[in-house]
Amino acid sequence: MEHRDFLAITDLSREEIQTIFSRARLHQESGPQAVLPGRSVVLLFEKASTRTRVSFEVGVARMGGHPVVLTPAGSQIARGEPLQDTARVLSGYCDCIVMRTFGHERVQEMAHWADVPVINALTDLLHPCQVLADCFTLQGRFGSLKGKRVAWIGDGNNMANSWINAASLLDFELALACPAGYEPDAGVMDAARAGGAKIILVRDPAEAVQGALAVNTDVWASMGQEEEARLRMEAFRDYAVTKSLMDRAAGEAVFMHCLPAHRGEEVTEEVLESGRSIIWEQAKNRLYVQEAVMAFLLQQREEMHI
Repeated sequence: MEHRDFLAITDLSREEIQTIFSRARLHQESGPQAVLPGRSVVLLFEKASTRTRVSFEVGVARMGGHPVVLTPAGSQIARGEPLQDTARVLSGYCDCIVMRTFGHERVQEMAHWADVPVINALTDLLHPCQVLADCFTLQGRFGSLKGKRVAWIGDGNNMANSWINAASLLDFELALACPAGYEPDAGVMDAARAGGAKIILVRDPAEAVQGALAVNTDVWASMGQEEEARLRMEAFRDYAVTKSLMDRAAGEAVFMHCLPAHRGEEVTEEVLESGRSIIWEQAKNRLYVQEAVMAFLLQQREEMHI
């Protein structure tokens, strides 16, 4: 059965992103339509989550649907049931699968075997839901992002990779400051640059934030990297977002963080709690954008079967 998946921001076109943003804005202003009555969405979480799980679960319920949360320990996945079997079984029960996992190949395998839309709620390679919501947040504040500069400071992780994908579609300049050995995925970078995206990779955070409207960062050791924490603390010690670094950005620049944050490491308490910080707005907008993504994918699926 044909359907669309959302595994990466690049699965969408520029026009489709704006369609999703328009719908998210309506949800933000007046609440969602009940487009999921009688429908179920499976939320398969192989990694711990606060914002992603709650925003998806609440979003499904707000649109009249039934969320079913699965963890490996609460399913047969922990006992070794293959994903290809799980995907086909879940497709018989639900209308959409939201998956948060480790290797990106796992969500790709789920999408290959599933007969319903699959949404990437985070992999080690990409975090498209977060960055799509972040772009929605910036667009609501500054208007079109075309030609504007966004800075990324720190680890070239799944967030950085999704920001690179977003830059290729929304035409903003992305400046990343990463320590040696912690650059974004080379394949993601090469594909974006081949498509005309303006991606700048530097070592100096001060260079990256110059003229930026948004300064982004993330924790230095993500889930699954705890054993590297000491090594990473040393590598990233000059990559903390401080007031002096923010002062080098554009006058109206905002600070962004996908959370959870380690105060005093990648960002100071002063910046995190300042008037320039929009982290709570980012987090709240996850709900509206993810609702809009689900509605978009399910509408696309219906149109394919008309």
